[in-house]
Amino acid sequence: MAPFTPHPDLAGRSLLTLRNHSPESVAALLDTALELKATPRPLWPRHLAGRVVALIFERPSTRTRVSFATGIAHLGGTAMVLSSDDMQLGRGESVEDTAKVMSRMVDAMMLRTGPHATLEELDRHADVPVINGLTYEHHPCQALADALTLRERFGDLSGLSVAYLGDGNNCCVSLMVVGALTGMRVTAGCPEGYTPDPEIVAWADRMGRERGGGARVVTDPVEAVAGARALYTDTWVSMGDEGDESARVAALTPYRVDDALMDRAAADAVALHCLPAHEGDEITRSVLHGPRSAVWDQAENRMHAQAALLAHMLG
Repeated sequence: MAPFTPHPDLAGRSLLTLRNHSPESVAALLDTALELKATPRPLWPRHLAGRVVALIFERPSTRTRVSFATGIAHLGGTAMVLSSDDMQLGRGESVEDTAKVMSRMVDAMMLRTGPHATLEELDRHADVPVINGLTYEHHPCQALADALTLRERFGDLSGLSVAYLGDGNNCCVSLMVVGALTGMRVTAGCPEGYTPDPEIVAWADRMGRERGGGARVVTDPVEAVAGARALYTDTWVSMGDEGDESARVAALTPYRVDDALMDRAAADAVALHCLPAHEGDEITRSVLHGPRSAVWDQAENRMHAQAALLAHMLG
């Protein structure tokens, strides 16, 4: 690999949302991720040698847990995986006290939780970098993997048209944010009542236009995918949404990513999904496991993107 220097916008800093970071730092991170992916894993640089990263899960995880732990190991570091049940945090110890104690023992913390305010509180009281492994409002690590997948598939992201279909949730919001920083044109196709935060859409459109992209929301799924090079979807019923499952399914069914909708997009369009997927709901099996799917590359790229993030953050 080429000589490595952590980007100053990432070195020693927390990642709560990509809105706090520069387009240049995201580009540098993606460059590093592509270099790591092209390097046999036994030959990865030991950027995290002697470093310990605490991975705290208040919500279940497959990809976040495995990708972080594996990426840390390949960079020579140690991952300490903890659930709420493993910590006094689960017995009522305050987030502030947890942050102060952990900061004296580890080099960084990743938290997967619910309210974004919990993550912000951890960061406020921590003396080491904090990483957002998912909150209700943002999922920046997923967005980095999304951008990495699109860049390795299509090259330059500036002006690339991407459609998001379904619930305008944390993945939709984070896709718009990373799209704004890389110049993508992101269109969210969402029914009324399921649209992303309009303030973030306006911010992403303004920032994106400066780089050849933009962001918008439409209600017609066919309009959303016209000319799109990627169709992205997520589960319709996330953890905590089970109470209104039938209403959500009814509203979101027209936004299912199937072969017919893929055919309305660009000829070389790929399908994306942050997983876990529910075949027959938000995406059909023929798309998820078919030749137009980039979902499995996208899942693998969580490891490369997060390893690159930690290299810049702690290397």
